[in-house]
Amino acid sequence: MMIPYILLQTVVVPVIAALFILVTRRKIGRKARFVPGITLLYTTALICIATISVYQGTPILEEYVWGPYVTFGLLADGLSIPVALIINIICTALAFYSLHYVEHRIEVIYGEKDEKTQLAYFTTFFWLYLLFPAAFIGICFATNLIVIYLFMELMVIPLYFIMSFFGYVERFRVAVMCFLWGIVGGTFVLFGSVLVYSQIGTFAISELHTLVGNPMTFWIALLILLGVSTKLAIFPLHVWMPWVHAEHPTCIAGLLAVYANIGAYVIVRVLILPLHNDLKIFSIPIMALALLTIVYGALLAMAQTDVKRLCACSTIGQISYSVLGLGALTIWSIEGGMFYFLSHILGKAILFSTAGIVVYVTGIRDMNKMGGLIHKMPITALLWITASAILTGVPLTSGFTGKWILFTGVFAAYPTSIGLLIAILGILSTILTGIYTFAAAKKMFFGPLKPELANNAKIRDPPLTMWVPLLILAVISFIIGLYPEPFMVLFHSVVGLL
Repeated sequence: MMIPYILLQTVVVPVIAALFILVTRRKIGRKARFVPGITLLYTTALICIATISVYQGTPILEEYVWGPYVTFGLLADGLSIPVALIINIICTALAFYSLHYVEHRIEVIYGEKDEKTQLAYFTTFFWLYLLFPAAFIGICFATNLIVIYLFMELMVIPLYFIMSFFGYVERFRVAVMCFLWGIVGGTFVLFGSVLVYSQIGTFAISELHTLVGNPMTFWIALLILLGVSTKLAIFPLHVWMPWVHAEHPTCIAGLLAVYANIGAYVIVRVLILPLHNDLKIFSIPIMALALLTIVYGALLAMAQTDVKRLCACSTIGQISYSVLGLGALTIWSIEGGMFYFLSHILGKAILFSTAGIVVYVTGIRDMNKMGGLIHKMPITALLWITASAILTGVPLTSGFTGKWILFTGVFAAYPTSIGLLIAILGILSTILTGIYTFAAAKKMFFGPLKPELANNAKIRDPPLTMWVPLLILAVISFIIGLYPEPFMVLFHSVVGLL
């Protein structure tokens, strides 16, 4: 028997937990750090139960009516449930990663403040953190364009305040940048949604197919694509990413990768599935921009010496592999694009969090000032190398599987010189990923240990709560890389209907 309101709980319970921390923050004090992890373990269990139901062929639809005008629906099917599952697992892992990291960050920024002030910032982080999984899962399960827009805008709130309170370089300016770019992207989506309503009299995603052949469909798709491309950091709408992604506290950086990537899910749900044929006019432009962004992001990453900035620039290029697959508009490329989306957010959560560990332990961001850290931080070095392998697409990882399926679909879309050229350039660009991630590993972890690092007794692998969650994410990546069938079956149950 299915748990009542199972999907609603996955969205509402984190919000209730956030309110609990906010209301009781003076009583629970530093124990507030445990609330997000426990809450998200519960919602992850709920999503696992829902996943089993969907995998067995029973999608879950929950509809709620509040008053004569407000309706709210949640749908778990083969497209939404695997995305929600992996995202919630990442949110859970980073909640535990945050336990020590946030305390350290507050000590660095607010160490001179009194205990009461420090505690206020400490509890603020954890209740704001819980808004992320609520918004992510809300986007995944939403059946209404306006609800998707509202959840997208909800994410801008914690991004702004967490950046302002806990960020790194020029954190107040970057917080404003993050806020403005988020609002701009969301506004385009809102305009597109309103245009949908003007044509069919509803915001329901299930009715979008009635727009097929409508002259306004082109403009609707263009507006939504512009809005989502801003979130996806597609060139030339990428300028916010290096600053916002690099200067956020590192425990949030993995969630920022999800924030940027989830636009790929929105494109599939809102545009590709209901309006596949009308979207073909955008196919080549999307693929061209994606390929340009892949190469540009990789070259930008190769030019970095700051470890956090390298990870941020990497995200620009890595996201566009999924976009490339979606642009090809074949079943294989779409499913491969979605699979790679999951692989990327797993790999990027590990890579960025490992960068955070290095900065947390050494206090250094410049990779040229590091070297030989593997002698004192072997687990951290292993995590970085593992993340590099996932993002590069080394065989046995989920990155390899995702790219294999994705590029198969890209070539099938254009089995001529165009498709071959795009596929070859895309595959060759993965070499650039290997260069900058493994070159960074060499700079940071190999070679002779710098004397100033060798004599520092504080430089060692971090507490278990920081590296064990990342190790779990790595194991999940290898499992779905070696055995992708369950995820592909789920995706195919929806995308295959095309």
